[in-house]
Amino acid sequence: MTDNNGALVDITAKSSAYLPVQEASIHRIKRVEEAGIVPGMREEFVIIGENEADDSLILSLRSIQYELAWERCRQLQAEDVIVKGKVVGGNKGGVVAVVEGLRGFVPFSQISSKSTAEELLDKELPLKFVDVEEEQSRLVLSNRKAMADSQAQLGIGSVVAGTVQSLKPYGAFIDIGGINGLLHVSQISHDRVSDISTVLQPGDTLKVMILSHDRERGRVSLSTKKLEPTPGDMIRNPKLVFEKAEEMAQTFRQRIAQAEAMARADMLRFQPESGLTLSSDLGPHNSDLHAEGLDLSDVPPADESDVRKNPIEF
Repeated sequence: MTDNNGALVDITAKSSAYLPVQEASIHRIKRVEEAGIVPGMREEFVIIGENEADDSLILSLRSIQYELAWERCRQLQAEDVIVKGKVVGGNKGGVVAVVEGLRGFVPFSQISSKSTAEELLDKELPLKFVDVEEEQSRLVLSNRKAMADSQAQLGIGSVVAGTVQSLKPYGAFIDIGGINGLLHVSQISHDRVSDISTVLQPGDTLKVMILSHDRERGRVSLSTKKLEPTPGDMIRNPKLVFEKAEEMAQTFRQRIAQAEAMARADMLRFQPESGLTLSSDLGPHNSDLHAEGLDLSDVPPADESDVRKNPIEF
């Protein structure tokens, strides 16, 4: 059975066993039902103590989940992948983000924007693992490394998936893997778009082509106009535009390559002895960001049980 404080569990032993609500999940919950615990379900538990008052055993699912979460974080660090973390708090040194149920610390020096902890609260950040230390309950993350890797994939002419974040009179801001790009109203369709909301709405998913990328300013210009098989398809049949996106982008890249080849040939023809060569960097841009030397004195514990002892303050 379940009650407001936890669940009574039959472990086929002489003494009864009880699962307190705080041990039912790695996440904060108010009732065990929020973790899917209902009468009749079978699960593996770990015994973490004994209630001396009635000799009943105290069980935990949370301890098992923490072990699995640390193992998962080590795996993700080894694979060097980008994860999403929700900001839930902060201190003078950085913000705290939840990843795989663990509380990770993101130093301000490893956040790509100049935002404050209060401004980042409840927002999701793309992150990469810097330090995963289960024994010390320390999980350090970097937003800068994640953003650098995301930007490295933004080659001009490449097609990426995105989500409409907001609409403005001059265009739509699109989230492409943690980076905000602008889809200007003039780049939505070959046909004139007088009201963007008739074509796009916040929350819509779509495919866009990278038109330009100013890495120094962090600005990305996008286009769906270049992906239209025929003018006006983005207005009349956006599904067709997304289905043909890669094919149309390939055609665009071929035209760019031909134009560059012609320009290179012209330069060499006019300056045959200058040794001048032209190159175009349309490929990935690598940015090596090192975590060495970080001040980790403000890193809070990743285990939420330690957080209760040492509350995180803004």
